[in-house]
Amino acid sequence: MEKLKVMTEKQIQLLGFEKEEYSDYDGDHYYYSYQIANGFGFISSSSEEAKDGEWHVEFFDSWPNIRFTSFEELQALINLIEKRVVK
Repeated sequence: MEKLKVMTEKQIQLLGFEKEEYSDYDGDHYYYSYQIANGFGFISSSSEEAKDGEWHVEFFDSWPNIRFTSFEELQALINLIEKRVVK
């Protein structure tokens, strides 16, 4: 199986994700979110979870988790879904 490239924070920003900041006992952190429709979107790993600049994105509030680590795969999926949104 081909090893997928890791996703960077810059690539998440290029996809149009919005930065969400928060604070906890451990300091200030952030993550990114992308809302496609009401109750349907993506959420990234947090800045404290990202190791060596490697980020991932998951469907928000899904079980089991559905995770993407490849920019190209996520970009293709978002493009496909956005084309099918009925406005």
